[in-house]
Amino acid sequence: MKSIGLAALGCCCLLALPLPSHAASTTPSFQLSDLQKIVRLSEPQISPDGKRIAVVVSTPDFKTDKSKDEIDLVDVTSGKRRTLTWHREDLGSPRWSPDGSQLAFLAKDEKTKEDQLYVMPMDGGDAHCITEAKHGVDSFSWSPDGTQLAFVSTDEPANAKAIKAHDDAFQVTDNHFLARAALTSSHLWLIPSSGGTAKRLTEGSFSLSTDQQDGAPEPAWSRDGHSIAFTRFPGPYWGPSFHSVIDSVDVAGGAPHPLVTAQSVMDPRYAPTGKALAWLRPRGGDQNNGNAVYVSVDGHQRDVTEALARNIGNYAWLPNGKLLLAGGDGTHAVLWLQPLSGKASKLDLGEVEAGADVSIAKTGVLAFIGSTAKHPGELYVMNATSGKPRQLTQLNAFIDTLALGRTESIDWDGPDGFHEDGVLTYPVGYQSGQKYPLVLAIHGGPEAGSTVQFSPLPQLLAAAGFVVFQPNYRGSTNLGDAYQHAIYRDTGEGPGKDVMAGVAAVEKLGMVDSNRIGVSGWSYGGYMTTWLSGHYPSRWKAAVAGASLTDWLMDYTVSYYQTGDAYFFGGSPWAGKDREIWREQSPIASADKVTAPTLIMGDVGDPNVPLVNSYEWYHALRDNGVPVEFYAYPVDTHFPKDIVRTTDVYRRWVGWMTAHLN
Repeated sequence: MKSIGLAALGCCCLLALPLPSHAASTTPSFQLSDLQKIVRLSEPQISPDGKRIAVVVSTPDFKTDKSKDEIDLVDVTSGKRRTLTWHREDLGSPRWSPDGSQLAFLAKDEKTKEDQLYVMPMDGGDAHCITEAKHGVDSFSWSPDGTQLAFVSTDEPANAKAIKAHDDAFQVTDNHFLARAALTSSHLWLIPSSGGTAKRLTEGSFSLSTDQQDGAPEPAWSRDGHSIAFTRFPGPYWGPSFHSVIDSVDVAGGAPHPLVTAQSVMDPRYAPTGKALAWLRPRGGDQNNGNAVYVSVDGHQRDVTEALARNIGNYAWLPNGKLLLAGGDGTHAVLWLQPLSGKASKLDLGEVEAGADVSIAKTGVLAFIGSTAKHPGELYVMNATSGKPRQLTQLNAFIDTLALGRTESIDWDGPDGFHEDGVLTYPVGYQSGQKYPLVLAIHGGPEAGSTVQFSPLPQLLAAAGFVVFQPNYRGSTNLGDAYQHAIYRDTGEGPGKDVMAGVAAVEKLGMVDSNRIGVSGWSYGGYMTTWLSGHYPSRWKAAVAGASLTDWLMDYTVSYYQTGDAYFFGGSPWAGKDREIWREQSPIASADKVTAPTLIMGDVGDPNVPLVNSYEWYHALRDNGVPVEFYAYPVDTHFPKDIVRTTDVYRRWVGWMTAHLN
């Protein structure tokens, strides 16, 4: 992750070669050149009548290192697709007007150079920009009658003139150490859908978004259109964001008033009929639990997902007043039908893994992005929750011509009474009875989970001849609240035991050469890689640590998480009696035990896991004589978002394992 241009073991020439194909036949396997062709679909939005779907389509261009983004319109019956937008940047958030006659979306405006709000008539004609927000629009929503849009935008600094004159010192509060200015709050505005003068609805030190969100939570209009509910954060910084509440403001004006005062709540959404209001909150307010959906009816609030007792990634109201839930169930991404009283029932999706962003028409037709173990994301539709998924697009059909590694679930009895699982991908051309090197690809989060859906990195490793194991360790979101909560005050040791129990289960299958095992991961997967490297050093012949957290105390101090990290341990590392556990669970404390040749990667401007973590790890390993290389990408992200750098990350990752395990 850290210093740029560090040379080491002479494997750089190997990294420049194409990945070897181990297919038994002449069918080509998945290569980096195929990674560069994968089309990404996102934000499906079905029309109110259920007949058309607007979806964002992003096609990478390796030569320009840019993505061609467009909003396409797909006919639900025929699957025919046509492009709605041309030559626009930062496209996103397509939203139908309530009557389906217009489509609003966000895109960069050439005049302001910011993302602004556009409205397009769906009976013909060009989209027109209706906002001129100085700092752009973060999110928006239509009024029930379609005459207005509420939007969220960041305020201008109060001392803007002084900043321009370089009188720009700022007070450090909850910002990460890479910040170069104090953040300003985001607030709610109102504008006619035909354009005109915007009206401010909220102001103050609180904020409707924080610095580490992909856009602010959408404002939620009441059914009568008289008020708007919104997530109210203490300020614009992520660290204290778990103190969020839900407020409401009258469209006619006036000060906001509280709707939900319990903390850690967000994403309010009114039911399509009746008086119910739903929102997300960590179950019981405990940040170590999964997200639950709470519903309030006539002032009575309760967790309607209590019996499910697992993390809800997203939710939506159905026309009949029930809820549709998205989340992880074991090694699968699933959808549940949740009544306001009673148990949830899982939808029958067959082999399709459902994306969390599900759009529902007034007719009950569902649209979502789905994938399978053998195919990346495509647009799917279901006529009802009782129907079957039907694929509407074939934008990644070329993948079907390639030889892929077989992907399946694996489960085992782990330590501390947990029954655990993970995902296993076989080498391309796998032959029973043969021994293969094993690579662990550990997911980040830790609030995440590995599923059997198509994933580029495991397939690249499988094409290079590796068995790939993706373990779901405690803290993962796929096995219920008890498993997710078990990471509390046990961020490294417990998950490490889970991973090693999974490795033992894979070895029992008889296909792994136990003398050739590598460990790898990004973000919390990088943390687990460094933890395992220091605590089980004899097991690994190679390691790849991406965006790795190596020192909890330092990360608490300089990352954007700050006090948000404290829920893992129950208190600050700088106050009370908790400092020792923060140090004990830091991989850097065992860096002198590491022996595996290690590749470190990360982004220079990463505010999530600042690169100083990787600098510590690099110098600790180098000073102890461990073969190590370290490459840093000059971008401000947690993982490179562009196709050129993404390709380079995977090229180095697979190349390192090839050099040290084969």
